[in-house]
Amino acid sequence: MTSFSDLKKNRQSTLQSLSSELEKLNTKGGGQEDPRFWSVTRDKAGNGTAIIRFLPAPPTDEHPFTTYFRHSFQGPNGNWFIENCPTTLGKSFECPVCEHNRELWNTGVKSNQELVSKQKRRLVFVANVLVIKDPANPVNEGQVKLFKYGKKIHDKITDLMNPDEALGDEKVNPFDLWAGANFKLIVRNVDRFPNYDKSSFEKSTPVSENEKEMERIWKSEYSLVEFRDPKNFKSKEDLKAQLDRVLGAAPTRSAPTPVAAPSVGKTVDEDTPPFEADEDIDADFFKKMAEA
Repeated sequence: MTSFSDLKKNRQSTLQSLSSELEKLNTKGGGQEDPRFWSVTRDKAGNGTAIIRFLPAPPTDEHPFTTYFRHSFQGPNGNWFIENCPTTLGKSFECPVCEHNRELWNTGVKSNQELVSKQKRRLVFVANVLVIKDPANPVNEGQVKLFKYGKKIHDKITDLMNPDEALGDEKVNPFDLWAGANFKLIVRNVDRFPNYDKSSFEKSTPVSENEKEMERIWKSEYSLVEFRDPKNFKSKEDLKAQLDRVLGAAPTRSAPTPVAAPSVGKTVDEDTPPFEADEDIDADFFKKMAEA
């Protein structure tokens, strides 16, 4: 227990400690931001650049990247639903948001189907990267970080690994330490959404001329297994209760009711960089809903 004399004597250190805590609260997530993750910093206009290098599978993992589905949308009452989708774990895992979307889709009402497109699950990719150049935050350069990205960047990776042979382009594995390639990440603000179309891979080069440095980088990677660990997905009951709060719905409903798409907010993801507006990575999933 602190004595009154100690309270008086330690006023300055208390002030410094309090200032530090307040500074944390002013950061994203109230100071809970995961330091393992990196994202490109964008200026006031919404633009940013950086150079990164995708890395191979870490020593503990089998693959260099992992994926999971996530719902992120704003309800008509202004509240947000931002949670991992249980369907990531397989067909036997039920998701109340996907079920609700299926009901809306099957009404055949256009406004409901438009709402489904905003509430649908979206695919998140996660990989280890080496930050080569970060003009806005040079302190990150040379560090191994986790990087979340969407389908547009994944497509660029796929194109590099499966080039048009008729053009004489060679296959490049961007995750290779020796024969991979740096990735020039360019994000632009297009119609208020981040756009990565101008991003591109550079020529194939070793990540370092020193193999000991290569080994150090490799051993600095983070395991990706946790992102598909069932413990990181809420139960169907918890997700349903949260969905009802976001939609302003009663705890139970017997039948879907046609509703108009909310005018507040656009579908965004709290992950950085956020998904692009035209990123329809789950179209087949919802086309099948009408047949369910």
